[in-house]
Amino acid sequence: MRLQRSSPSSLERDVHRCRNLELTYPERGATAGPLPDGYHHVMHRIQIGTGRAVFDRASGALLDWSMQRGAGLRLAATRPLVETGVTVLMCAGPGPVGIAAPCRVVWVLDEPDRRGFAYGTLPGHPESGEEAFVVEWDAGAVWLTITAFSRPDGLLSRLGAPVGRRVQDVVTRRYIRAVRRLVADVDPKG
Repeated sequence: MRLQRSSPSSLERDVHRCRNLELTYPERGATAGPLPDGYHHVMHRIQIGTGRAVFDRASGALLDWSMQRGAGLRLAATRPLVETGVTVLMCAGPGPVGIAAPCRVVWVLDEPDRRGFAYGTLPGHPESGEEAFVVEWDAGAVWLTITAFSRPDGLLSRLGAPVGRRVQDVVTRRYIRAVRRLVADVDPKG
């Protein structure tokens, strides 16, 4: 776990330093199937609206980092849109310094009725694992599914594991609220 300056220029500079780092866990892509043992698992599936326009807006919010920004995270990414291999450095916390959370996109889903992606943790992230975000249009209803497996990475994170799980829960709820806000004004018929 490390502290990160959260100014746009600091994040932009430091995200490029993370480009060549390796993932901190071996089960790359496991959020697309059965979650691996030995980790804390998270699975939330929430209806966020109805209609194709809601699906399009919600999936766009996933694929251009709007969900993370809407959840209060400051970030810089090596590409403006989510693609496999893109590195993102997110920063959480108030003020000019926060907790760094470097990740790499490990898979992207782009189907007519399902869109999303997963990113995995890089060195410097307080956790080790992967998190996936999928928006699905199913019989008119639009669903957001967030799936994750993680465990503390490092002594300080292990000592604060209960706090880390609470933070993960808070951030997950913020993601859901952010997507709901981003689609709130969409006409489901249009």
